[in-house]
Amino acid sequence: MDTVKIIKGKTKLIAHRGLSGIETENTAAAFVAAGNRDYYGIETDVHKTADGKYIIIHDDNTGRVANENLSVEKSDFSVLRSLRLADKSGKARQDLCLPTLEEYLRICRTYGKECVLELKNPFEKDDIKAILKTVKNEYAAEHTIFISFDYGNLVTLRGLDKKAVIQYLYSDSVDDKLIEKLKKYNFGLDIHYGRLTEKNIALLHESGTAVNCWTVDDKKTAEKLAGWGVDYITTNILE
Repeated sequence: MDTVKIIKGKTKLIAHRGLSGIETENTAAAFVAAGNRDYYGIETDVHKTADGKYIIIHDDNTGRVANENLSVEKSDFSVLRSLRLADKSGKARQDLCLPTLEEYLRICRTYGKECVLELKNPFEKDDIKAILKTVKNEYAAEHTIFISFDYGNLVTLRGLDKKAVIQYLYSDSVDDKLIEKLKKYNFGLDIHYGRLTEKNIALLHESGTAVNCWTVDDKKTAEKLAGWGVDYITTNILE
């Protein structure tokens, strides 16, 4: 199996949870697979464990990707790390486990890819500060795009770093209220692709807002969005 090639023009492609169309999502294998291909960035999700570590996984619980269903935020890191995940054929593989934030950042650095880091769930200021410090220690803030559905996370982050590239994850309609929220803190937008039109992409660009969209796996749809001038497309399989 391989990626599906598209005509993307100037649009940058982001590998969603790594190259998750081929390797198990949010694993070192998925990140390396994306690193070896022509992606601009690699997206992932970070949670805090019960003992204060930062671990890479999308869901609040492990049941969808592991054979044991544990609450991520109520479990210690060592317990979560001991879980083995299944590959795309459904078989558990010893090399597939939940990565640390540091491991993800090092892979992005090794392959020269931009980090697209989602802050899952509301974080305390000290946690966001710690995550930002880890990013700077392991790679660089200027090579990272921070994203979150939690607007408060992003406001806190902006207070900690005036230059950070930040995109607000969003799934509703584009309107003047949203544009003002983005402009207030110099946020970009990371929106469900179905909410975008050629007209509102142009409107967002006129306000100085960069536009990312998720999660596009259809070649025709992606090429239409690229033709409309979307800045980034987040995808599981397109390249």
